[in-house]
Amino acid sequence: MYRILMNLCLFFLAVTLCSCTKPCYDYAVLGADEFVCDSYKIREGKLTILEMTGTDLGELCPQDLLEYRDVIVEDDILNISVYHPKRKDLMQSIQMLNESIGGFRVYHGEISLPDIPATQVAGLTLEEAREVLQENFRQHMSEVELYVTYRDRLQRKVELAGLVGVPTIPVDGKIRLYEVLSKAHIAPNANLFMSYVVRCGRPLPLDLYKLMNEGDMCQNIVMRGGDKVFIANPTDAPVMVMGEVRMPKAVNLPYGFISLREALVNAGGIPFTGDLSRIQVIRGNLKCPKIYCLSWDHIVHLPNDSLLLMPGDTVYVTAKPITEWNRFIEQLLPSFNSFREGYDLYRITY
Repeated sequence: MYRILMNLCLFFLAVTLCSCTKPCYDYAVLGADEFVCDSYKIREGKLTILEMTGTDLGELCPQDLLEYRDVIVEDDILNISVYHPKRKDLMQSIQMLNESIGGFRVYHGEISLPDIPATQVAGLTLEEAREVLQENFRQHMSEVELYVTYRDRLQRKVELAGLVGVPTIPVDGKIRLYEVLSKAHIAPNANLFMSYVVRCGRPLPLDLYKLMNEGDMCQNIVMRGGDKVFIANPTDAPVMVMGEVRMPKAVNLPYGFISLREALVNAGGIPFTGDLSRIQVIRGNLKCPKIYCLSWDHIVHLPNDSLLLMPGDTVYVTAKPITEWNRFIEQLLPSFNSFREGYDLYRITY
């Protein structure tokens, strides 16, 4: 009777295992050669990686690298100082206005100062505005000297977000991205590779990592008012290391990529239960991924630059067949032991 019940149990177990169907996805299985070729593409930088994922940001316009004429616009706030050897009252009144109202705001394109009519300054550079204001004063008094600087620019600013210590930086037609990033007090662990610049609602084709760490001045655009810079967290685009590793985890990519060898070291390496001949890298979306099949020999003998992971990759180390079998037996034994205890109790009872 016991043998019959055992055979029935094994039969139902076999039926259950056979009835488990895997979802059928269309995916490409590639080898080490393809992985090496794609790794050299990854090494080219952020824009190439984005192209590999189906995102094309286009190219920079030549004008983006050129300085432009910076002019006064509506709502700019100016600091204005006046010197006259005899009119100390005028000098003191303008200084008092500067301090009490926080500068002179451009309203309807004009600036209002004591002793002269409202003066149109919108569309002028600081030097042009200084000359116009000084000429208006000199129509009433000679020997007057005028000085004009910006105190604040509500529209002509770059906005910064993410791991930065400065929320805004004014632009002047000459300040470039490198200088803006230098003034932004960026956190040391920021992920510049995943950071980006937005202009007119669209991201620009820039690699901030290449600019700041490799000195690629082709990325050093002239900043414009309204530009937005986002500095990413180190955890924004990791790779997952899973399966037969000692510490399955997400590994951060501070430079936008990492070698497969370094990722495995971060995860504690592969224990004896892992199958060194079946190390898989899964890349792309789950419905249509690329799966690269590698072995430990590739990791040991190929250079790091030829085995690179990019954001979103998953490394999966397969277990040895004997490991899977041992785990299957370990999970099965409690069920059989419970069944046998129940059967023994049945025999004792009856």
